[in-house]
Amino acid sequence: MPSTGTEWLKSSYSGGGGDNCVEIAVARDRVLVRDSKETRRPALALSPGAWSDFTAAVAVSPR
Repeated sequence: MPSTGTEWLKSSYSGGGGDNCVEIAVARDRVLVRDSKETRRPALALSPGAWSDFTAAVAVSPR
């Protein structure tokens, strides 16, 4: 999946190194997810609803 011109965002929890985290890019009809260490690999494309469900589940998971 091409990502030219896509603005990728990292979590504020990624720490100082910044290369060991997940990045996301929000598009009109999908949320793209990729590994910050493997940026040339294809991104995972999720529907906004699936991304919302995932983030809600992670937010309530015990650490």
